[in-house]
Parts: sequence; C-alpha cells; structure tokens
Amino acid sequence: MQVALSCALALPLAAAAATVAEKARESGCSNKPVYVAGETYRCMNESGFMAYFNVPGAPAGTPPDSTPRKNGGTPTPAGFPKVDPATQKGRDDVRRKVLGDELATEEKLLAEARVAYADGAPAALPEEKTNVEKYRERIAKLRQSVSVHEKNVEALKKELASGK
Repeated sequence: MQVALSCALALPLAAAAATVAEKARESGCSNKPVYVAGETYRCMNESGFMAYFNVPGAPAGTPPDSTPRKNGGTPTPAGFPKVDPATQKGRDDVRRKVLGDELATEEKLLAEARVAYADGAPAALPEEKTNVEKYRERIAKLRQSVSVHEKNVEALKKELASGK
C-alpha cells in the first residue's frame, strides 16, 4: 500500500514536469525554463525575448536568480560579435566630436533665434503693420524656435555630460 501511495504522489509531479517541458516547447524556449513564482516560469525564446508561461499544478521550483545583470538580464547570444576596447574608444571619440559639433551648431542657431525674437518685441515688417495677426504669428514662431533650440542645447549638453 505504501508503494502504491508513493507512486500515486510521484505521478502528478512527473506529469507536471512534463507539462513544464511542453509549455517551454510551446513558448519557443531556447534555454531551460526558470521558476518565477506560484505557477509561473520564464525562459528566453528563440527571438531573444523573455517568455513567461503558467503551469497549473507544477511543483514550485527554486526561486529565480535575483542578482542584477549589467545588460538588463538578457544574455548575449552565442556568436554575437565583440568589439575590442580600442575600436569602441574610437567610436566613442567620434560620437563625442559629432555631439560637440551639433552643440556648437545649435548654440549658434539659438543665438540667431534670440536676436530675431528680440525679447518678444521684434520690429514689425511692412506687411505686419497693417495685419496685427501676422505679427503675432511671427512672434509665436520665433518664440517656438528659441524654445526648440534651447531644448536641443540642453539635451546635447546632457548627452555629452553623461559620457555614454
């Protein structure tokens, strides 16, 4: 009787384990599923994305590895090309130069936009003297131009400061 009872208990566990494997195949897992919590498992699918699936009645596995990963938890695929440090440094230097050039251009455009805006009171053009609405539209466009260039300068400075 004891043998029959232990076999009866082992049968649902084996069925559940087979179900985890089946669900993993259905989800397109490319690695072994990892227990998350409750009846939930996760794995990396063939597209490189995390796949989550539930297996009702499956035995609780070991808690997942909660150590933070540098790249957000996505493993680098096998055969993924590596860049040597010297090449990466060269790319970073080029990127900083491009950002520096863009910053200089944006600062020049901002200065020009501020001069044209003239603190919100630019001289009215001849056709604007008779049409006040045209003057207001031009002031709004100039104000928007100043705002856009200020935001661009701020973003470029932030990007250069981050050193990424």
